[in-house]
This record gives sequence, C-alpha cells and structure tokens, in this order.
Amino acid sequence: MAKLLIVDDDLDLIDMLSNYFLLKGYEIYTAYDGKEALDKMKYTPDLVILDVNMPKLNGIDVCKRIRDFTQSPILFLTARATEEDKVNGLLVGGDDYIVKPFSVRELEARIVSNLKREERSKYSHKMIYTGCMSIDLISMEVFINGQRLDLTKKEYEIIELLALHERQIFSKEHIFLKLWNEENDSDIKVVTEYIRRIRKKIYEFTDENFIETEWGSGYRWKRFDKETSK
Repeated sequence: MAKLLIVDDDLDLIDMLSNYFLLKGYEIYTAYDGKEALDKMKYTPDLVILDVNMPKLNGIDVCKRIRDFTQSPILFLTARATEEDKVNGLLVGGDDYIVKPFSVRELEARIVSNLKREERSKYSHKMIYTGCMSIDLISMEVFINGQRLDLTKKEYEIIELLALHERQIFSKEHIFLKLWNEENDSDIKVVTEYIRRIRKKIYEFTDENFIETEWGSGYRWKRFDKETSK
C-alpha cells in the first residue's frame, strides 16, 4: 500500500488521520512542523499531506524545497481559502488543496485520485519526439537538443498533456480541470502563469514556439513530423 506523510501542528488531527488511514492499509509517517517534514522525506512517501500554516517552516516553503527531489503528489491543508493562497500553493508545486474543516472521506478520495494520476505504464518505455524536443513519458523528463529542461512537476504535466494531443485545443479551464482535478474558475489564472514559465524555460534553448496560443480558445501544441517510440 502507498506511503503517506502527514504534516500538521495539530496533534489531534494527525492522530485522527493516522488512525483512519492505517486502518485503510496505508503506511503512515507523521511530522509536526516543516523542518521535521523535510527530515521525514527520507522515507520517500508516495503522497504528502501538508498543512500550510506551521511553526519553524510553513507548508509553502516546505513544498518548494521537496519539489527539488520528489514528484510525489502534495495535498495542502489550510484553514484559509482565499484565491491568492490557492494560487500560491499550486504555483510552488502543490497538486491539490483542501480547506479545513473537511471530511475524511473527501480527503481519502483526493488521495486516491492523486495517486492514480501518478501511475505510469509498466509495459514499455515511451518517448515522444517533437521538433528538437524529446519527452520521456516514464522518467517525466524533457530534453531540447539533448539538454534537459529543469521543470517542475506541473510544468512537465502541461507539456505532456499538450504534446500527446497536438491536434487538440485546450482551454485554461480544461487544463486546470485535467491536472488539478478542480472546477474552481477563480484559480485558472495559475495555468497562464505556468504556460509563461514553460515558454521561458524553452526559450533558453531554442526560439521554437512549441505552445501556440489560439486566441479566445486556449493553447495547442505545435505540429511537427513526430515519432513515438516504444
């Protein structure tokens, strides 16, 4: 069963969540502040449940640090629900956001959904070649002329989504729903920021515009003569 790291300074909440998910068969690790959370990452959890407001090191800063070495989903817990808080959490690499108080069944559903999204095919090693770019669908890495792009998890996921469906136009709403699994229109501006960041990183290696803007509609991957190898 999957390993969960639960990080919160509310001891009662940690005890309740730990007991619940232990009974569900998960392997549980806990931390009560941000610094302890960084130390517990040595157990390589499959998913991190991370409170935003904590002593010593807040959840946003913890997320920034662990995103340097893990692709595991990160679910933020917070008592605050402002648009700015959500957008900031998603931009630093969070995958989901749940507001306190919440039902444990809702949290469980989000955990299952995010873990399923991380699954990759085990039957073959797949590469996409598109222009001067190559995309490794298993290792989740992108290369331009052999040079690796330093991408966050969500930046990679946006590239993969668009490249796998190059004929399709994706609206910002569609991308947000696909990759963040939410239907909150107030948060979709995070997609625009991610597209801007991706383009900036690509332009460090080439002036090719891989992500085309279809004004009034959304984004589409530029068509090249492309091969997919298995």
